[in-house]
Amino acid sequence: MQPVKIKEGIYWVGGIDWDLRNFHGYLTQRGSTYNAYLIIDEKITLIDTVKHYLYDEMIERISQVVDPAKIDYVVSNHVEMDHSGGLPKLLELAKNATVVTSAKGESGLKAHYKTEWNFKTVKSGDSLNLGSKNLQFLLTPMVHWPDNMMSYLVEDKILFSNDAFGQHLATSERFDDQYPLGIIKEEAAKYYANIVLPYGPQVIKALESASKFDIDIIASSHGIIWRSHIPEIIEEYKKWAANEFEDKAVIVYDTMWGSTAEIATAIQRGFENKNINTRMMNLDVNHISDIMTEVLTAKYICVGSPTINNNMLPSIASFLTYMKGLSPKKRTGLAFGSYGWGGQSIGQVEEVLSDCGFELMEKVKVQYVPEEENLQKISKQISKSI
Repeated sequence: MQPVKIKEGIYWVGGIDWDLRNFHGYLTQRGSTYNAYLIIDEKITLIDTVKHYLYDEMIERISQVVDPAKIDYVVSNHVEMDHSGGLPKLLELAKNATVVTSAKGESGLKAHYKTEWNFKTVKSGDSLNLGSKNLQFLLTPMVHWPDNMMSYLVEDKILFSNDAFGQHLATSERFDDQYPLGIIKEEAAKYYANIVLPYGPQVIKALESASKFDIDIIASSHGIIWRSHIPEIIEEYKKWAANEFEDKAVIVYDTMWGSTAEIATAIQRGFENKNINTRMMNLDVNHISDIMTEVLTAKYICVGSPTINNNMLPSIASFLTYMKGLSPKKRTGLAFGSYGWGGQSIGQVEEVLSDCGFELMEKVKVQYVPEEENLQKISKQISKSI
């Protein structure tokens, strides 16, 4: 369990969660890391900790550099337990350490762990002298919790960015130039789509505030550390935060006897006739968190369900609830589906798409099994509506 040197006197000492496959409803097929960073100076400082079950791994890495009991400061950029889970045991070891956090961070840590530690609260613009190095703090509330903040190591030009720019990605490589960039960007997009998406205005504000820093390295709380492709990931964040999207249609559906799937294919054909890229996302084989990664960059969101017991299928209801909570903006929605006698599901889907604030296309509703003539009309209807 070796630490990884980032710059002179600065080390990654986090934990690798190789087996993680679900992060509160978000499918993490590639696992994750919980990144903690050690700064060696007159005041020995740890930036964040790890999930509780990787505490021993973190301590072993720290111990390769310094006696953990000598830690003076623990900076808590975020109280969520994948960041702070190792804090109680660490503070039993580093008995004289001060926890540096935001005011919301202090109240959050007290609420989580029901204990009194030695706290130092900071606000945006405050600095902490470590000896030859200085940490400067930037509060970023609601990116993605009220307590969130970033820490900037002035002399080494390192932004400890907390959840921003992170990815759920388990790997022994630590830097963006050591691992396939396409996978890193894919996981960064998935992280944004499933965690950060509702907070676009706050992200824009945080990006503007952080732009004053001269940044050589972005050290996030999950996944790969950015040092060679910083401009690219910042540009992606700007686009995502502004709700910019491609001329792309995501067609999400579930089906009972195949009729709704046939309608989905006809809708796809209508988009393709207008040279619009499509993504067919059958909920029977696609997880909602992977679908949201496609939604992040799509203009058209089409959702289809047959009717069962006067309702949409539970899988569709689950996806719509999940998407509504993540609050994508400025999209165009389309409800579709098949039915036997009631047909309530299509209207219910359309109502949720409307509640999301989407501009609506004319819904597509077919009784029983669609004939080829029906399917051709649907394709033409879609093409004309675009």
